[in-house]
This record gives sequence, structure tokens and C-alpha cells, in this order.
Amino acid sequence: MRTKSLKKNKINVVTLGCSKNVYDSEVLMGQLKASGKEVTHEAPEHEEGNIVVINTCGFIDNAKEESVNMILNYAEKKEQGIVDKVFVTGCLSERYKPDLEKEIPNIDQYFGTTELPHLLKALGADYKHELLGERLTTTPKNYAYLKIAEGCDRPCSFCAIPLMRGKHVSQPIEKLVKEAENLAKNGVKELILIAQDLTYYGLDLYKKRNLAELLENLVKVEGIEWIRLHYAFPTGFPMDVLEVMKREPKVCNYIDIPLQHIADSVLKSMRRGTTQEKTTKLLKQFREAVPGMAIRTTLIVGYPGETEEDFQTLKQWVEDMRFERLGCFAYSHEENTHAYTLEDDVPADVKQQRANEIMELQSQISWELNQEKIGETFRCIIDRKEGNYFVGRTEFDSPDVDNEVLIDATKTYLKTGEFVNIKITDATEFDLYGEPEK
Repeated sequence: MRTKSLKKNKINVVTLGCSKNVYDSEVLMGQLKASGKEVTHEAPEHEEGNIVVINTCGFIDNAKEESVNMILNYAEKKEQGIVDKVFVTGCLSERYKPDLEKEIPNIDQYFGTTELPHLLKALGADYKHELLGERLTTTPKNYAYLKIAEGCDRPCSFCAIPLMRGKHVSQPIEKLVKEAENLAKNGVKELILIAQDLTYYGLDLYKKRNLAELLENLVKVEGIEWIRLHYAFPTGFPMDVLEVMKREPKVCNYIDIPLQHIADSVLKSMRRGTTQEKTTKLLKQFREAVPGMAIRTTLIVGYPGETEEDFQTLKQWVEDMRFERLGCFAYSHEENTHAYTLEDDVPADVKQQRANEIMELQSQISWELNQEKIGETFRCIIDRKEGNYFVGRTEFDSPDVDNEVLIDATKTYLKTGEFVNIKITDATEFDLYGEPEK
């Protein structure tokens, strides 16, 4: 027998997926708070409130499965009377709304990625246009994501993002500067610029790729000390960004540029608009323009038609390029994408084996690069204290996905959110150990 919970109206927002989703949840929470609602993010069970909003991811199989399991979990809690209402939003909901409504009907309402005003209305709140860029950040107070554009115009064959997020829409420079100023006032020191594609920024608004001009405006914001670039598409990359990176100390010598593959036949089928020769040349230009720059990339193995020869080409290239940071994923066959018309002909165990091989190779490269850092001193930002360590990062590392710098908290006291010069004393594949410079 279902009993209504006795908790007063408190909204718990649960976020799945990438940093773009984190940003969207923060905007939602800022709007709810401005309407006088009590709101929390991923609260522990005894504090979670009686209304739940699940912000889902629909990108690849694993992410979809996690989102569906979370919806089922809360549908069950609603059935048991532990929560009163459950709303679902985000990419999975955008992509599979009719299926979800049919398969999991015990949800109050499903919303797509562009239906924030409707979701707010269902939660008894008004959408406030004047809350430009104001949001409740869920990250440690020293860094925040800044979403500079939504959607994507690229035709990549394997990617369902345009189906879920629509066409590319850039945010105006003035709006982003205002948002950065608000964040800085709240103690944010590091901005992580995100979009489905940073490279395309400004083409719709300013009729030119305008990321460099945006950076020149953001570095003027008082209180912001680091600006980091995530998710830049390789084709058509605006090279003037590298000049700004080299000239402006606030712009981290770091870029996340998902390259996906390097064998020409695979790149062509993926509709990436580039070749091995062009990509290798671009990375060489990056390294020449900004010596010491950290390049992060992601790769996909097991794409339809990927031969053993294609994979060996990719593996050799990873060895040659010596990326500072790299992630590798097994291909996921996504309906309604161009690649879905191809036969998903690489067996699952082969995909996984290839992904493992790439990550083993990268782990060795990462170990070698980290060993070279022993004895050097880096300016680090301290994100948090965990167990007996303060955990920080250098400018070459993004939160959650890259190396961390661990400092023994039993020997020294550091303030989270502060910058400290740390001398590296030891290193593993994915972590550095250090102590404050005397």
C-alpha cells in the first residue's frame, strides 16, 4: 500500500552524464531557489526530499542504462511512498520520451533538454529571465563550468548529440562575461569552458569563429585566475586561440580535443572531415605554438569496419603522439545515427580488448611523463581534503578526468580553494605527490 510521504516539499536534483548536464542542473536549481523552493543536489537518502528531478544522459549504452536504472529506482521509491513525485529531464528523456512514458509510466512527467520553463512550471516555479547566468553550483567552490554554446552542427556518424541537443547556438560574449563575473563574486577562480564544440563558437552570432575574442574578454574578469578549454573539435580549429593561450597567463596551457580515431578509412566513415596527416599536423602546430601544452583526447575503438590494421595504426599513432591525457571508449551502436546503417561488426570482446590495449599503452606514457615532473614545482589549486591528503591540480589537469596532486595532510595544512606552489616528490601513472615549496 502506497503511503504519501510526510516530508515537506523539498526538491532533490540527481545529475547523470557529462559536465554539460551538471551545468543544466545548476541552472535549474538556481531558478528553483529564486522561486523560494527548497532544493538540494544528490542528497543522501535521509535528506533527499519528497520531489525528485532526474537529469539523464542518453549518449552511449552504459550511460543510458545508468539513467534507466535511476528512473526505475525512483519509480519504485514513489511506489513505496518514500518520495511523492518524480520528474525526468535531460538527454535520455529528449531522445526516448514516448518509449519511456510507455515503459515506465509511474513518473509524473518527462521533459526534453529545451523544456526548462515547462519543468519549472510543473515544480510550481516560474522561469525568471533576469537570472542571467545565476545558478547554484554543485562543484567545489573554486571552479565552475561555463557553457558557452549548446547543440552541435557537426555530422559525425556515431554521435546522437545533435538528436538530443539540437543545432549549435552560441551564447553572446556579454552574457558569458556577466556569468563569469557572478561566479567570481561567489569565489570561483577557475572557469572550465564547455560546449558540444568550442571550435564552432561564434559562427552563428558573429559570422566567424570567435573563441579567441571570448577568451580575451574573460581574462579581464577580476578573481578568475584559470580558464580551461574542453571539447574543441579538430576540423576548422581557430588558431588565434593558441596566440591568446600563449600570451595570457590566465588561459591554461591545456586543451581537450576529442580526435576519436586516426586511420583515414575510419575517419572518413565517421565523417570527421579530416585525415591522419591533417590531424598530426594540427597537433604539431599546437605544440609549436604553446610549448609544454597538455593535450587531452578521447578515442573510439571497435567502430563498424575497423580492421586489425586500422587499430594497429591507431595504437602506433598513440605511441608516437604521447598525449598527456587520453580516454578510450568502445564504440556504441546508436539508433538514428548515420553509423547505425552500418553493420556493427566488431565483436564486443574485441572492442573491449582494443580499448584495454590503448589504455595500457597510455598508462605507460602517462607514467613516463609524470616521472619527468619529479623535482619540479607547479602552481596548484587545492580542490578538497580526502582522508590524509589535500587534493590539488596543476594547470595541466581538469577535475575528475585528469591527474591529481596529493599532499600529505598530516604534515601540512592547506586551505581548499587556494593556489599553492607544490614541489613534486613522487609520481604514479595518474597521480603526483608533493609538498608545499619551502
